Amino acid sequence: MMVVVVLVVGVKGKSGNTTTVDSSRRASRVVNIGALFTVNSVIGRSVKPAVVAAIDDVNASPSVLGGTTLNLIMHDTNCSGFLGTVEALQLMANDVVAAIGPQSSGIAHVISHVVNELHVPLLSFGATDPTLSALQFPFFVRTTQNDYYQMSAVADLVAYFDWQEVIAIFVDDDYGRNGISALSDALSKKRAKISYKASLTPGASLTNVTELLVGVNLMESRVYVVHVNPDSGLEIFAAAKKLGMMTAGYVWITTDWLPAVLDSSEFPDPETMERVQGVVSLRQHTANSEIKKSFSTKWKGIKDKETSSFNSYALYAYDSVWLLAHSLDKFLKSGKSVTFSYDPKLRKANGSDLQLSALRVFNEGQQLLDTVLSTSFVGLTGLVRFDQDKNLVHPAYDVLNLGGTGLRTIGYWSNHSGLSVKAPESLYRKASNYSAGNQHLYSVIWPGETSKKPRGWVFPNNGKPLRVAVPYRYSYKEVVTKDKSPEGVRGYCIDVFEAAVNLLPYPVPRKYVLFGDGQKNPSYSDLVNAVAENKYDAAVGDVTIITNRTRIVDFTQPYMESGLVIVVAVKEQKPKPWAFLQPFTVEMWAVTGGFFLFVGSVVWILEHRLNHEFRGSPRQQIITIFWLAPSSTLTDKNQQTRFSFSTMFFSHRENTVSTLGRFVLILWLFVVLIINSSYTASLTSILTVQQLTSRIEGIDSLISSNDPIGVQDGTFAYSYLIRELNIAESRIKPLRGEEEYVNALRRGPQAGGVAAIVDELPYVELFMRYTKCEFKIVGQEFTKSGWGFAFQRDSPLALDLSTAILQLSENGDLQQIHDKWLSAASCSGKNNGGGEDNSLSLSNFWGLFLICGITCFISLAIFFFRILCQYRRFNPDEEEGHDIVHDSVSRSDRRSLRSIAFKDLVDFYDKKEAEIKEMLRRNKRQVTRDSSERSDSFS
Repeated sequence: MMVVVVLVVGVKGKSGNTTTVDSSRRASRVVNIGALFTVNSVIGRSVKPAVVAAIDDVNASPSVLGGTTLNLIMHDTNCSGFLGTVEALQLMANDVVAAIGPQSSGIAHVISHVVNELHVPLLSFGATDPTLSALQFPFFVRTTQNDYYQMSAVADLVAYFDWQEVIAIFVDDDYGRNGISALSDALSKKRAKISYKASLTPGASLTNVTELLVGVNLMESRVYVVHVNPDSGLEIFAAAKKLGMMTAGYVWITTDWLPAVLDSSEFPDPETMERVQGVVSLRQHTANSEIKKSFSTKWKGIKDKETSSFNSYALYAYDSVWLLAHSLDKFLKSGKSVTFSYDPKLRKANGSDLQLSALRVFNEGQQLLDTVLSTSFVGLTGLVRFDQDKNLVHPAYDVLNLGGTGLRTIGYWSNHSGLSVKAPESLYRKASNYSAGNQHLYSVIWPGETSKKPRGWVFPNNGKPLRVAVPYRYSYKEVVTKDKSPEGVRGYCIDVFEAAVNLLPYPVPRKYVLFGDGQKNPSYSDLVNAVAENKYDAAVGDVTIITNRTRIVDFTQPYMESGLVIVVAVKEQKPKPWAFLQPFTVEMWAVTGGFFLFVGSVVWILEHRLNHEFRGSPRQQIITIFWLAPSSTLTDKNQQTRFSFSTMFFSHRENTVSTLGRFVLILWLFVVLIINSSYTASLTSILTVQQLTSRIEGIDSLISSNDPIGVQDGTFAYSYLIRELNIAESRIKPLRGEEEYVNALRRGPQAGGVAAIVDELPYVELFMRYTKCEFKIVGQEFTKSGWGFAFQRDSPLALDLSTAILQLSENGDLQQIHDKWLSAASCSGKNNGGGEDNSLSLSNFWGLFLICGITCFISLAIFFFRILCQYRRFNPDEEEGHDIVHDSVSRSDRRSLRSIAFKDLVDFYDKKEAEIKEMLRRNKRQVTRDSSERSDSFS
């Protein structure tokens, strides 16, 4: 074990010679650090001056590494995995405590195995491959953003613009493959996908790029995500420009490699900008801080640089040096030393010309690594700190739109709040809000200088028409069937589909393929499965949208509402001579008749003393109560003999003059009105109703019975009855069409037929027209669904055709197509049949009778109370001319005797009210005279 102090730093440049870089100050202790990157590359040309500037700034700073100087040893990986590995081994032979780089993810994978063995932390500013975060690379520290977050940003962009499919164009190495794999995972979370992966070999020629773009241009998607190396990526846009793929309708999204190219020049090349007009790109976000502005000023004074400006990789490389400096400062201040020891496994290779024995293990490498991961400071890129997964905290990207002569920022992305027009720094202080309504970007100028969002796909220009499967039915040919026309099919569903396709703003070449043999109805579940398995591109027909099918295909907006209903056989009601009695039960007839007599009697009692029309001989009074109807030939004298039952059908002519009589009559007429209306409605229903031939009256009775049930062959009704309603499979009988429906229902369950048929409402309506309403729908629809066109998952045609179907519905064309094929006079009476007793019972009206009865009794009580009061004041002796004053019998005694004379009371009631009042007045005058005479006699 030994302490190493290195005073010379070797730099391997383009010439491959070793030179010495003198430090700006002398120190008692020197620590070697390495740097690995491709010097002659877009990233390398920007990173090299930044790393050198960072070393100078660290060595000149009194705040870190007091008394210790960092010596930088740079090796050029030459963008080669093999040479990069050799250069890394040569670098490690210099006993470095850490290495900055590499920029390539592929080289980082190889070198990570070397640093793992030698315990040397590897701080990479450019290796963005997400798989490098794996536990198998413990000494790899990513000091830039992970492509896992960048691909999440791309997926959010795709979802923000409502695209479902993209084509990935990527370089076929660890960087490209693993980045696109992360993109695929991120898109799946947004219900989008990569429809095609177009890979390029590293350093592909323009010819190869052109051939690849010609192939992808024939495909459906027009959204391209480009994830390549910055040194060769512009060749893609040069080829796309020549192929006319930078025009309206195309979408190009690039990862941060493109801004790395453009940011390297203070003024981007006009020819380059012409190629990338309308492109949307991402760039690693770095805050606009004062130290970043200071670095920009300092950059202009750096003489040994090959670019007029710098990209974001230069900033991360600069911060990587400072991260190592802060970590070493803490490491050394904690009392730890830097020591190396020989690896026994490497010393066994002394006989090799590779001189691997020169490599030594950094004994304190793990402690320095832990210090690096726990260090936190604010650098050019913002806050530098690692989370538990060894990723930088607060990953964020600028969303750029390339147009004109420069780059325009249209928003930002962060894992804290997604897409936003506000800088991420201003959002970290708020609660995370990743909701769809919180995603915002400024407007984009797309290729072709248009601000209208591209649809993102076209019908593929590969000469293959859309394969449309059409069910070849045995029955209900109005819906869809085979035809001799050029299309080969016809029907309601075909007309709706053709009308919707004609509304699309692009042509859709299509070829109809019959599914089934026409001898029986095909299985619609098999049809949907065939679309899901890519045997067909779409299914057009009477395909019902149900839950299980939506899991494997995408449906359009329903163009026809549907639902399962029950059809049963009916028979016409035979004429009955006594049908007019059926509306009411016997009890109802009895109570109604009794109340007619009762109310008639009550009104007669209330009117008899006041109304001369209610007087006459006893025979005439009885007729008045019982008479049913008036006769137009009766004389005025006989018109009093018709009141009670006349209230049922006629407006009686008798005038009621008493207040109580009028009150009772008004209430009774209200009761009669309700009874009369109910009778009329019930009789109408009874005379027109059809009777069911089975006990099936709805879904409940269907389930509880054991009778066989017919269903249409091939539809989902068969599985629905079994799985959802738990009906025994033995009860269900598949039928092919109208004729089998008729025969099965006519035979009934006793003769080998069915008690009911369960089918969708559109079919049932056609069946009713076919049978001229011989059968009947009972109950209500017990499912709610609809017919739609089925497409493969994530097919953009499903969404566009849904919009077209809504447009057909709004402008009335959908109804016209329906009337052309399916219109028919509907059969009335979809409710339950008349098999049950429809008579109205007393329980329906007892409340009315109760109110009427109470009113009559109250009126009678008031009336008789008045009669008794009058009777007590009445003196019949006065009327006979006798002396009413007797000394031996008091007046009160006479009242008591008369009060029990019922005959006198009846005679008193039978007198007219006017006569009673006149006698009471005479009695009062007589009493007054008698009192006066007695007073005179005593005096």
